[in-house]
Amino acid sequence: MIRARRLTLLASLMLSGIATAPAMAELPRLLPVPAQMREGEGSFQITSATPIRVPVGDAAARNAAERFADLIARSRGFRPRIETGGDSGNAVLFRRATTGAAESYTLDVTGKGAVIAAGDDAGLLYGAVTLWQAMTQDQAAGPVAVAAMQIADTPRFQWRGLMLDSARHFQSPAYVRQLIDWMAVNKLNRLHWHLVDDQGWRIEIPKYPRLTEISAWRVPAGAPGAPPLPKVGGFYTQAEIREIVAYAAARGVMIVPEIEMPGHALAAIRAYPKLGMGVPIPPGTESDWGVFPWLYNADDATFGFLEDVLTDVVALFPSPYIHIGGDEAVKDQWKSSPAMQAEMKALGISSEDAMQGWFMHRIDDFLTQHGRKPIGWDEILEGGASPHATITSWRGIEGAVTAAKSGHDAILSPAPILYFDNRQGFGPLESPGRGHLSDLHSVYDFNPEPEGLSAAEQQHILGLQGNLFTEHVRTEERAQWQQFPRGSAVAEIGWSPVASHDFASFMDRLVPQMARMGTLGLKPAISALTVTAKADYAPGDKTARVTLESQSGFPIHYTLDGSAVTPRAPVYKDGLSLPVGTRLRAGTAWHGGMMPGAIDIGLDASFLRRRTDEQLASCANKVVLSLEDDAPAQGERAHFLTDILQPCWLYVDAPVGGATRIAIDVGQLPFNFQIGKDRDAIHFRAPATPAGEVEVRAGSCEGERISVLPLAPAIGNPEVTRLVAPIAPRSGKETLCITYTAKDVEPLWAIKQVELIP
Repeated sequence: MIRARRLTLLASLMLSGIATAPAMAELPRLLPVPAQMREGEGSFQITSATPIRVPVGDAAARNAAERFADLIARSRGFRPRIETGGDSGNAVLFRRATTGAAESYTLDVTGKGAVIAAGDDAGLLYGAVTLWQAMTQDQAAGPVAVAAMQIADTPRFQWRGLMLDSARHFQSPAYVRQLIDWMAVNKLNRLHWHLVDDQGWRIEIPKYPRLTEISAWRVPAGAPGAPPLPKVGGFYTQAEIREIVAYAAARGVMIVPEIEMPGHALAAIRAYPKLGMGVPIPPGTESDWGVFPWLYNADDATFGFLEDVLTDVVALFPSPYIHIGGDEAVKDQWKSSPAMQAEMKALGISSEDAMQGWFMHRIDDFLTQHGRKPIGWDEILEGGASPHATITSWRGIEGAVTAAKSGHDAILSPAPILYFDNRQGFGPLESPGRGHLSDLHSVYDFNPEPEGLSAAEQQHILGLQGNLFTEHVRTEERAQWQQFPRGSAVAEIGWSPVASHDFASFMDRLVPQMARMGTLGLKPAISALTVTAKADYAPGDKTARVTLESQSGFPIHYTLDGSAVTPRAPVYKDGLSLPVGTRLRAGTAWHGGMMPGAIDIGLDASFLRRRTDEQLASCANKVVLSLEDDAPAQGERAHFLTDILQPCWLYVDAPVGGATRIAIDVGQLPFNFQIGKDRDAIHFRAPATPAGEVEVRAGSCEGERISVLPLAPAIGNPEVTRLVAPIAPRSGKETLCITYTAKDVEPLWAIKQVELIP
């Protein structure tokens, strides 16, 4: 068996003893790493009696000081007083600099005090964050000695952001404020807030109450026969939005709202059908995932609606940018609409892509009249983007390159690498999401300077952001797991100089960063710290070859006698040959303390002959998703890694010799995917029984069928069902292909694990 512990970094540091280590004045581990940092002599002791002094009449400096005092109170347990005026030593001083680039600051710590200087408000905030990080190198409370140092810091890019999708799954205002806190202490400065999509409308528009009465709520999809799930949803009142926007501004975070158009419009059309093309919406469609064909029409009444909505949005969000979507606008309903075709003819427009360009230009003109700049996903380039438009490049980086060469500003957020709904590791603690592996190292190594651009064109690359779409991120706990620590990697590559890029250094600084963020309520992913084990075993062998890995690069320590792993345990080097039956425990260590993500494995026959869904290979890798089960209604649910276009799994080099039975754990899921004509291309072998069967073939998916497991026992169970059946005698190792028979895509069957039983 294998067990994994979900231990927070803060708890791990406390258990290791690092949290209570004496406060020592050494050059701090900072994240993002500053542009320039030089060690000084001595240290400065900051206590509850140390004053924070700000210039007279400087409200922004006082705000930075208050943010600094708040962070100290939450992490070290005391709150320094803030004073106005005065320039004497033994204090933390905030000063205005007369020079310096936007968001830049200097921090000078000596034995007599600390001075934060900046020319703008953001720089003062970032200087405060850096000094707070220097004060929280350990997790002790009370006074702290900060090493003397001189820092001159400036960001590499002006746009360093995250995107939060609140349309697919709603997050509370409290969570959004927490996210802003976490962004601020990483010097992330842009929150792209995805407030509208097919599945939900989250912003109160008083003139159109049905938007939130109807389209802020839905009943999640369930497999046929499964107990109905409770309604989910929510929306933000205008008062809540104003409070969140002000909260973000006080912490140096600009919120950029997104109102999708002309596609991703189902929520608005559900509430007000005349906004669409007159195509009926089947009940429950709002609980599907995928790319929907419902688009806004282009009559004056619809533009009146959109302008009313944007008028409220402009009043609520002071951001100079308003994101207006433009992506994934399937034009089928426009093509089949006589009214739309007549309007295109009257306008002299010959294609639906050009019609979208006209649509977006009209919205652009409205925003320009209101002093705002439009941002759109890279599809808006296809219809001819307006001169004012900024491009969010998501289909790779090509959209950003095209935009920059055309004189448009661009933001890099390419899928899959910067799409944080992709999984970031392996193991039972990972969240449902997209199946591509976008691990921490890959995110950190993303290059935000596309090749092929001149120096002038490169200036159009404003920066980058990590996107969290939440189709499969149901809870706030999972949202933060998906956002951090990958968000910290985005922060560093967006802020720090290229010359400082080093993953080992980043990981060394990430551990205290995640621990201090734990004092702000964060429970980050431990995927990068988790140890994974792979065992190579042949039937009849008395030993297994085990390899251990961790993304972190930290030393892996292990024991073989069941005892707890400590930094004094042996260090793993290059494979272990272990007797069957050994109990293997392993974990990573950082500066004398064990990290979360340790494993505890019994190398018995069950473990050696078992593969989970994450260990099985996909036969085709078309659209692989980690999908959450639809039961139970409350609490944790199983999730299954499967290819929705070709549900087929490979157990590579399965130790079939000596196996007499096979056990397969299955679950049934709703096929709630808007995939257009791709649905017609999904085919199954004909079932022999009404419920269908799981089939196991040897060698390939066209090989000999060696086991059949009827699905009938699982039909009435909304959760995971174990199926067991005899398997034809085989020898040695052989790849197994596992599929199921069915008449239709509904329900979607998925596998959680496969075990060969002697």
